[in-house]
Amino acid sequence: MRLLEALGPKGPFAARNRQDVPDVTGTVVAELSLVPRLFVQRAMTALRKAEPLPVDERAAALAKAASIFTDSTIGGLTHEEYLGTVSRVSGMPVTYVRAAASVVASAAADATKTVEHARPLGAVTSWRDPVVRQGHALWARRGDVFAVHAAGNHPGIHAVWLEALALGYRVAVRPSRREPFTAHRLISALRAAGFGDDQVVYLPTDHAVADEVIAGADLAMVYGGDDVVTKYAGSTKVLPQGPGRSKILLADGDTHLDTVVSSISSEAGMACVNTTAVFVAGDPAPVAEAIAERLAALPSVAPDDEAARLPVLRLAAAQGIDRAVKAAARGATALTGGVEDLGDGSAVLRPAVFVLDRADAEQTRVEMGFPCVWVAPWSPGDGVAPLRDTLVITAFTEDEALVDRLVVEPSISNVYVGEHPTHWMRPHVPHDGFLAEFLMRTKGVVRD
Repeated sequence: MRLLEALGPKGPFAARNRQDVPDVTGTVVAELSLVPRLFVQRAMTALRKAEPLPVDERAAALAKAASIFTDSTIGGLTHEEYLGTVSRVSGMPVTYVRAAASVVASAAADATKTVEHARPLGAVTSWRDPVVRQGHALWARRGDVFAVHAAGNHPGIHAVWLEALALGYRVAVRPSRREPFTAHRLISALRAAGFGDDQVVYLPTDHAVADEVIAGADLAMVYGGDDVVTKYAGSTKVLPQGPGRSKILLADGDTHLDTVVSSISSEAGMACVNTTAVFVAGDPAPVAEAIAERLAALPSVAPDDEAARLPVLRLAAAQGIDRAVKAAARGATALTGGVEDLGDGSAVLRPAVFVLDRADAEQTRVEMGFPCVWVAPWSPGDGVAPLRDTLVITAFTEDEALVDRLVVEPSISNVYVGEHPTHWMRPHVPHDGFLAEFLMRTKGVVRD
């Protein structure tokens, strides 16, 4: 049995308390070491005492970690074995796991450059800069220790917190107990590349101890559902990462089917940037039928099959989600959906497409973590109200005044106009703002 040890400030640690990590068939593939409260407290204290690597050494270590992450055997797993394991425990098709792992490696290699996109043009990064003698803005950390409560739905989320290391934070990651492998592999690679054991730690815990990781940090990022967003809504210390509720607006009379279907189904519909609602200027039924026909062609196979494009869960879990979808869909017209039993204890969540009769239907806010989309009518009279609370909206419209309203709407994070799927991302384009906006601030400095 493979054991995923904690990676504490004095090296790997095998705790007595352990949890099985099963794959989607129920077969246990590893044990995860769950550290106690005292271990977390001591680890967070060690992070606070540690000094960051110099800037040049941080950049070099991050770049080296990218190569180790993709080229080395870590924890007994080659890169291909790691990809297959993540696919089997998370249910994400291996094609998307491979792409996400590549994104993580690129994020490590480029982290010190990526953070520069968030730095105010008028700020320098060192008080030793000659311009400080005339008085200047300095870009400085808001703290020293950053904590992450990671999600297990998508390995790509680990690309984000690398920016904290690039900025000199010491980092603690509490991994998802569903998919703990990516964080373990990445932190092992960072340590092998030059980051000290007291600069980045891996702290698997149970729920009773989880808040201790946040309590010991200056700033934290927490993934979760609406409950997490509500819990930390007023916090200046914790950055919640909740549902995306990404949307597409078809306001130009065309269906743009390739972009719509890609937005719904890429990443197996498991990412916050996947589209959950499509608004159509006119009758939504023909658009929904075209989407359903295209999605119905996706195969039902095991997640580590190269042909897989849909998420796989344990059969009981998939059936539970299917029941939740059907309960949420009351009043909507179902075109597709359901569960396909693979016969080995696992099941595929088939794409679900529903037609709604009004733009403000409550179902347009329902995000299910697989290709599940609500297609609703929309007219200019509905305005931007149904489009609010959105991570990404792709709008097909010639109405520049409407685009103006989308851009200034504070509850919409990203606005794409034209043929750009909602999962489109680039390092220089913020995802939900730049993380560095949360981690840094400007200070006024002047020296003789």
